[in-house]
Formats: sequence, structure tokens, C-alpha cells
Amino acid sequence: MSSSCETSVSALVARARRGDPAILGRLMERYQAYLKLLAETQLDRKLRAKIDASDVVQHTFLEAFRDFPQFRGGTEGELTAWLRQILSRNLAQELRRYQGTMRRDVRLERSLDQELDASSLALDRGLVARGNSPSREAMRRENAVILADVLNKLPKDYREVILLRHIRNMPIAEVALEMDRSVDAVRHLWMRALAKLRIELGTSP
Repeated sequence: MSSSCETSVSALVARARRGDPAILGRLMERYQAYLKLLAETQLDRKLRAKIDASDVVQHTFLEAFRDFPQFRGGTEGELTAWLRQILSRNLAQELRRYQGTMRRDVRLERSLDQELDASSLALDRGLVARGNSPSREAMRRENAVILADVLNKLPKDYREVILLRHIRNMPIAEVALEMDRSVDAVRHLWMRALAKLRIELGTSP
């Protein structure tokens, strides 16, 4: 499964390098939900009222289209790492705008880079069947992208509670504060969200 996906991504990258904008568009579409979810991991409720993650992702795609000739990788992992770097710069710019300063902050960009990488690794590890076989390890990058696509289809409150608990690794009490709900309500919401996610992933008993 991973091998065919990787080959497909590599083939699309090769075709896009030959100057086919439609193919490059198809390639970028694969990572829309993935990048949006990563952007949302950096925005609490207050920031989400000011910064639209979808707008940041669209800006990221515009820059990726413009700068694609500079991309030297060929695998899905290399492509997603490159897109995360662009996303982190754009998030940093939006955060600076919100904070009232447009001066570039390299430390903020590095911090966002690290946090986005950590969030992507959490997607890889956290919510799929675990295992240490080489084939399982080879699938991890693909799983992160697939999981983001599935999470994007869930109801908003389901997606948010999973993001807060599993990607941002927040305790239930902090999730309750963030979502403005009681601890019991969040716990029940979390359990329903995980059950729905398992059904969507085809991993329910």
C-alpha cells in the first residue's frame, strides 16, 4: 500500500517538474487536510478567531506553486517536510500580524518548524494500529496524511477534541477549558470521537 502510494507521489512530482500545472495542483490537493490540521495545532480558540487556517494553507500552496522548481526531493516524506517549512513561515507571519509586529522572528519560525514536525510525528504515531515491522514503519508517513484526511471528515467538535488530546497532548481538564465544556462532557465527547474515528479508519472491533 505504502509502496504504491510513494511511487504515485514520486511519479506526480516527476510530471510536475516537467511543467504540468494541473498535475502540480493534484499533488498539492493531497495535502490540504494534512496542512490545515497541522496549522490548527498551533492556533488556540482565541487565535482561530483571528487567523483562518484554511487561508494560511492556501497561501502556502501559492508559494509552493511559485517555488516548486526549487524543490529537490522526490518522496512523499520530502514533499511534506518542504510544505511544512513553508507553512511554518506563513504561520509565523500571521502570528506576527496578530501580535502587532511585522518584523521577522527567526526564533519563532524555528519554533513553529519544530512544533509542526512534532505534530506530524504525533499524527504518524498516535491514532493508528501500532507495530514495529519494516512494512509498518514504511507506512507511517502515508498514515499521517490519510489520518488527516479522515479527521477532516469528522464533525468539528470530534476533530477538535482529538486534536487537543492526541496531537497537542493536553490533559482532559485543559481540553475542557479550551472547549468551554465540563470535564465529563469532554470525556464523553472524546470517547464518541475515537469510536467514530475507528469506524472511519476501519479499525473498530
